[in-house]
Amino acid sequence: MSIHVESVSFSYGPRQALKDISFSLEPGEFHGLLGPNGAGKSTLFALITRLNAMQTGDIRINELSIKKQPSSLMKKLGVVFQQSTLDLDLTVQQNLLYHAALHGISKAQASDRIKLELERMEMSDRTNDKVRSLNGGHRRRVEIARALLHQPEILLLDEPTVGLDPQTRRALNTHVRNLCTDEKLTVLWATHLMEEIKEEDHIVLLNKGQIMINDKASEMLNQSGLENFTDAFHQLTEKPAKEAL
Repeated sequence: MSIHVESVSFSYGPRQALKDISFSLEPGEFHGLLGPNGAGKSTLFALITRLNAMQTGDIRINELSIKKQPSSLMKKLGVVFQQSTLDLDLTVQQNLLYHAALHGISKAQASDRIKLELERMEMSDRTNDKVRSLNGGHRRRVEIARALLHQPEILLLDEPTVGLDPQTRRALNTHVRNLCTDEKLTVLWATHLMEEIKEEDHIVLLNKGQIMINDKASEMLNQSGLENFTDAFHQLTEKPAKEAL
């Protein structure tokens, strides 16, 4: 199952955050949503997750439109936001049970799913620990497990590794990539850290609210003439957006 973003524009008053962007995700694959701070990544996530109301354009998952069938569309999504939304004073199990209840999942069914997702995230031994006692990487794993409880077909992650050490970032990135391989999950991973992207990944590169690249990550190297992603990213996003299009 795939997301289709169709001619989406969005403004905060006089400031246009997104300018007529369109792209689709390939089912069961890992995709990078790239861009410097202020490029429009979080605005796009806010539209997909209905934190902001659509102004122009549409977002679809197959035949479902966010304008016409918002509730049905949201059931297909799992989301990990940039800012943690776990209750620090509840245990891991309590946080996940609460989320399952919001999705109408019975307690018995929720317990089975929680066990499965925590095993997949290698967090089974922390089930009864309070979230406050977990480090940043473990909290992120809990948030990914929570996002998968209702068995979504698409997982969105907005800068999920901000503030984490390099080793933890790599481990989380690998975990999520394995979900694509093992569970055929479609993933959109927003980041400005180029070490989280592989050459064969499909990327959407945003800059100043416009799409600069909607192609394999290797296209960044082709357009910049440089040999590594970090240098290519900085060169491309430091240009005026209209120049790079």
